[in-house]
Amino acid sequence: MADQKSQQDAAHATQLSNEIREGTGEFDARFLLWRTFCAENNVPVETMPGDLKGEVKDLWDKLKSEKLKAEKP
Repeated sequence: MADQKSQQDAAHATQLSNEIREGTGEFDARFLLWRTFCAENNVPVETMPGDLKGEVKDLWDKLKSEKLKAEKP
Protein backbone atom coordinates (compact mmCIF):
# COMPACT_ATOMS: atom_id res chain seq x y z
CA MET A 1 0.00 0.00 0.00
CA ALA A 2 2.78 2.44 0.92
CA ASP A 3 4.63 1.47 -2.28
CA GLN A 4 1.58 2.35 -4.38
CA LYS A 5 1.32 5.74 -2.62
CA SER A 6 5.02 6.38 -3.35
CA GLN A 7 4.48 5.57 -7.04
CA GLN A 8 1.49 7.92 -7.21
CA ASP A 9 3.47 10.70 -5.51
CA ALA A 10 6.37 10.19 -7.92
CA ALA A 11 4.04 10.29 -10.94
CA HIS A 12 2.38 13.47 -9.67
CA ALA A 13 5.77 15.12 -9.09
CA THR A 14 6.74 14.60 -12.76
CA GLN A 15 3.63 16.37 -14.05
CA LEU A 16 3.77 19.95 -15.27
CA SER A 17 1.54 22.67 -13.92
CA ASN A 18 -1.45 23.46 -16.14
CA GLU A 19 -1.63 27.11 -15.19
CA ILE A 20 -0.23 30.24 -16.79
CA ARG A 21 2.11 32.06 -14.47
CA GLU A 22 2.79 35.72 -14.82
CA GLY A 23 6.28 36.23 -16.15
CA THR A 24 6.65 32.90 -17.98
CA GLY A 25 4.65 33.93 -21.03
CA GLU A 26 5.65 31.92 -24.07
CA PHE A 27 7.76 29.58 -21.93
CA ASP A 28 4.81 28.36 -19.89
CA ALA A 29 4.99 24.57 -19.46
CA ARG A 30 1.79 23.79 -21.31
CA PHE A 31 2.78 25.94 -24.30
CA LEU A 32 6.15 24.21 -24.46
CA LEU A 33 4.36 20.86 -24.28
CA TRP A 34 2.08 21.93 -27.16
CA ARG A 35 5.02 23.06 -29.29
CA THR A 36 6.86 19.81 -28.66
CA PHE A 37 3.72 17.80 -29.48
CA CYS A 38 3.26 19.74 -32.71
CA ALA A 39 6.85 19.16 -33.79
CA GLU A 40 6.71 15.45 -33.02
CA ASN A 41 3.36 14.93 -34.77
CA ASN A 42 3.72 17.24 -37.80
CA VAL A 43 0.96 19.55 -36.58
CA PRO A 44 1.27 23.26 -37.42
CA VAL A 45 1.89 25.09 -34.14
CA GLU A 46 -0.80 27.62 -35.13
CA THR A 47 -3.41 24.83 -34.88
CA MET A 48 -5.72 25.15 -31.91
CA PRO A 49 -5.90 22.00 -29.75
CA GLY A 50 -9.68 22.01 -30.14
CA ASP A 51 -9.27 21.70 -33.91
CA LEU A 52 -7.46 18.36 -33.68
CA LYS A 53 -9.31 15.31 -34.95
CA GLY A 54 -8.93 11.55 -34.85
CA GLU A 55 -5.74 9.86 -33.71
CA VAL A 56 -3.82 13.13 -33.28
CA LYS A 57 -6.52 14.43 -30.91
CA ASP A 58 -6.34 11.18 -28.93
CA LEU A 59 -2.54 11.51 -28.71
CA TRP A 60 -2.81 15.11 -27.47
CA ASP A 61 -5.44 14.20 -24.86
CA LYS A 62 -3.28 11.32 -23.62
CA LEU A 63 -0.17 13.49 -23.41
CA LYS A 64 -2.04 16.23 -21.56
CA SER A 65 -3.46 13.79 -19.03
CA GLU A 66 -0.02 12.31 -18.42
CA LYS A 67 2.04 15.51 -18.29
CA LEU A 68 -0.24 18.26 -16.96
CA LYS A 69 -1.61 18.47 -13.45
CA ALA A 70 -5.35 18.91 -13.23
CA GLU A 71 -6.53 22.50 -13.08
CA LYS A 72 -7.74 23.72 -9.75
CA PRO A 73 -11.53 24.18 -9.56
